[in-house]
Amino acid sequence: MRKINEIFYSLQGEGHHTGYPSVFIRFSGCNLKCPFCDTRHESGIFMDDDAIVRAVNLYNAGWIVLTGGEPGLFIDSDFIHLLKRATGKKVAIETNGTCELPEGIDWITVSPKTGICGEGDATLKVARADEIKVVDTGQPLEDYFSLACRGEHTLMYLQPCYVAEPEECEANRLRTVRRVLADPRWTLSVQLHRFLGIP
Repeated sequence: MRKINEIFYSLQGEGHHTGYPSVFIRFSGCNLKCPFCDTRHESGIFMDDDAIVRAVNLYNAGWIVLTGGEPGLFIDSDFIHLLKRATGKKVAIETNGTCELPEGIDWITVSPKTGICGEGDATLKVARADEIKVVDTGQPLEDYFSLACRGEHTLMYLQPCYVAEPEECEANRLRTVRRVLADPRWTLSVQLHRFLGIP
């Protein structure tokens, strides 16, 4: 049984696969506590793997996105292989990178929280990242280019930190745009779903 916050169908709003129709499996629970987190970790229901597969198969997307919370706490290789075999979809994960991941995941997005999480050990344990997506809170950025999970072809995304207060949110966006323009090793990631008003 796995505690699931929600399973929903939408467009990927962040990073390299922005705009791709995807089924999101949002797990409840995380080993970190970040001040900007948008997941209600206390919410969710326990589902067995067959129920999760049935829910995913309601949608005709090519991608499943495991997110959270921290999905790395709740998955194993058997679950990944079941998802791929029973749905025919590719599996992506959005992780804070603090858990070792099972084999078989097609796309790994590491969103490291080193230096910006409020509580918990943010030490990275993920061996490989297809993309590194950093939430920009104004922290120094250079160390992200020397992360052990970064390879020659790892994509680097910088994303404005969303807050509910409109003026602060706009200031965050402008700061991130300036930082990307100043260092073109980064690519801007925007939370497209917020602009479109979709989940």
